[in-house]
Amino acid sequence: MDILRTPEERFADLPDFNYEAKYVEDVGYGLRMAYVEAGEGDPILCLHGEPSWSFLYRKMIPGLSTVGRVICPDLIGFGRSDKPTAIEDYTYALHYDALQSFLEQLDLQNVTLVCQDWGGLLGLPLAMRNNDRFARLVIMNTGCPTGEETPSDAFLAWRAAAEQMEDMPVGHIIQGATVSNLPDDVIAAYDAPYPDKTYKGGAHQFPLLVPINTEMEAAQYTGPAKAALKDWEKPALVMFSDKDPVTKGGDIGFRRLIPSAKNEPEITIEGGGHFLQEDCGEVIAENIVAFIKRHTN
Repeated sequence: MDILRTPEERFADLPDFNYEAKYVEDVGYGLRMAYVEAGEGDPILCLHGEPSWSFLYRKMIPGLSTVGRVICPDLIGFGRSDKPTAIEDYTYALHYDALQSFLEQLDLQNVTLVCQDWGGLLGLPLAMRNNDRFARLVIMNTGCPTGEETPSDAFLAWRAAAEQMEDMPVGHIIQGATVSNLPDDVIAAYDAPYPDKTYKGGAHQFPLLVPINTEMEAAQYTGPAKAALKDWEKPALVMFSDKDPVTKGGDIGFRRLIPSAKNEPEITIEGGGHFLQEDCGEVIAENIVAFIKRHTN
């Protein structure tokens, strides 16, 4: 497996993201996974999606770090984490195994999972397979597709575009999926992990890994996870935004699916696009802090 590592100078002077980069040196396949952390106490594991990186959580880290140890990894192919060059190296199993190794090597216990986009497609199976390590779920603008659903037209259009793009304009894609106008330095920060298109295999491949039939590899993980969520009785907060065409209505499905989610306030983040952390990060953090405090003995 040929691997690229983004030069550290690409990450100089990031706006409002002055956290020391830390690494788990080998999460499998010889790949190094990066993360940032802040605060102390029980871990709050924040998983980003496509095509973002841990920078997405910068508005939430200060608030969340008042009630726990916030840990924001970069998925393989994203942020400061290693980037295989061959698109076929990016499989669901590679991403999942890397997170499983990360969880075990940091020996995270009593975890609050915060997930959005692909953070849910990977994080929810991770939590269900490691039930003893996870205490709470926070589910935002994501899904747990098993391949049995009919994909939306919006998703199929995005999937086709990702497959056909020669060079994905990552920062502009983030801008297109947020409500607020992002400053140039923020757009540049989303582009920072990718000196050129050879670094973008993970971003190009992720949409193609979403299961659109039950034979796809991801479905072997998401199917059992969705079944297990029906029996999840520990706290679960479902919090979607009002301006995300990709996951619209998914909050209703999760509240029906997860028994404990019905016990929480029905919160909709107003004025939030798909990347609600970017649009409304501070408000989201306040809601999560209140949720954690409600369920801390």
